[in-house]
Parts: sequence; structure tokens; C-alpha cells
Amino acid sequence: MNAPIPFPARPQPLVSLRGFTRRFGANTVINGLDLEIADGEFVALLGRSGSGKTTLLRTLAGLDGPSGGEVRVPESRAVVFQDARLMPWKPVWENVMLGLGGRDARKRAEVALAEVALDHRADAWPLTLSGGEAQRAALARALVREPSVLLLDEPFAALDALTRIQMHELVLGLWRRHRPAVLLITHDIDEATALADRVLVLEGGRIVAEERIAAARPRSPDAGLRRRLLACLGVVTPEPAAPHQWAEAAE
Repeated sequence: MNAPIPFPARPQPLVSLRGFTRRFGANTVINGLDLEIADGEFVALLGRSGSGKTTLLRTLAGLDGPSGGEVRVPESRAVVFQDARLMPWKPVWENVMLGLGGRDARKRAEVALAEVALDHRADAWPLTLSGGEAQRAALARALVREPSVLLLDEPFAALDALTRIQMHELVLGLWRRHRPAVLLITHDIDEATALADRVLVLEGGRIVAEERIAAARPRSPDAGLRRRLLACLGVVTPEPAAPHQWAEAAE
């Protein structure tokens, strides 16, 4: 009798949290959270204000520690915040290379800036940049570090609608070329479903919903998916009327 053929071993996730808990005094913000992110996966995390999204991101970024549980994340990581956080007394290229050295620093900065179409502003001062340009500089600063994990903390929230769409395309292009694992924190359901392979909802310090999206990009809006995610966030929307109901209303 032939022995059964074993299934191939499941690859280890790049990011792994097991029973992750974070307390601030008597207040438990995240309680026993489990999360895995695969190498090259694009994950979006939705949640209401105060749900623990930023607390989770700060832990993954190494800016904060857990109160309990196990957290495994590569050292090679970079963060882009909602505020670009550029040093106003340094030109753009020096902001990109902040904390990094090397004789070829200027060249490396220019290469990273070219990837975000900002190489022509390498010598500009941060205060002369538009909001979109400042966020592109912040992306270049993350990119030059060649991270295995890219953490995005609502980086498009303060941008106008047109610039936000342009930044979405830019981030997707960078992700396709470099293939880091990405965790995007956002309040915007449409943004999450347009960009991510997997959308998670954080509520009460736990992951309460997960949606996997297999549709090719660019994606058409999915009204059913949007309603489900809104419901997880406590927003109930009515089902769309059937065509015969519209006809009856017209009569």
C-alpha cells in the first residue's frame, strides 16, 4: 500500500501576531489579536476611531511593544504616516536619506525620487511642496530602505480626491515592482477594496471580519462587499431596489 503524499508545508508568514494584547493602564485597546501577512501580500485594515488601528501599526513599526502575546515582524520595515513628517531645514533628497549614509547617498535618493516622479524636486525645501508631493517624498524615503514590510498609516487621508487617485496608482505601481508586504490603515472602504488583496475590520481590539478580493485591478465597485464592510463598522445601508420596484414607483 502506497504511503499518502504529504501536502507541501505552508510557508511561514512574513508578519505574525499571536494573542497580541496592548494595554494602557486599565484600558485594554487590543485583546488577543491574531494576524498573519504573507510576503508580498497587500492587506488593508479598516476600523472606527479608537478601534486600535494605530496601536497595532505602532507595534509592527517597532515604536511600541506588546503587553502580551507574540509579535514577529522583520527588521526591514518602513512607515509612511498621514503627515509626511519631512524636516523643513533639509532639502527633499536629504529627507529621503534621513538616517542613512554612504558616499552614493545623493544618487540613491535621486533613484528613489525618480520612482515617485519627484526627482525634479530633489533640491526643493519641504515647505514648497504640495501635499501630494510631500507624500511622494515620504514614499521615496520608505522605498530607499528596501523594506520587506511597508506600513501605511492613512497616508492619503489629507489629500484631495484627484491626488488620492493618483497616489493609489503610484502605490500599486511601487508594490508591483518591489513586492513588499503592505499593511494599509484606512477609514476609506473604497480605498481598501480598490488596493488590497485582503481587507480586515478591527473592532473592539479584535479582527471581526475578513474579505479576500481576487478581482483583477483596476476594480469596479462591489456594492455587496461595500455593504458587508459597512455593516461590520456599524453602518447599515438599505439593499438596492429591484428593477421592478423602480418601475412600480414610476407608475
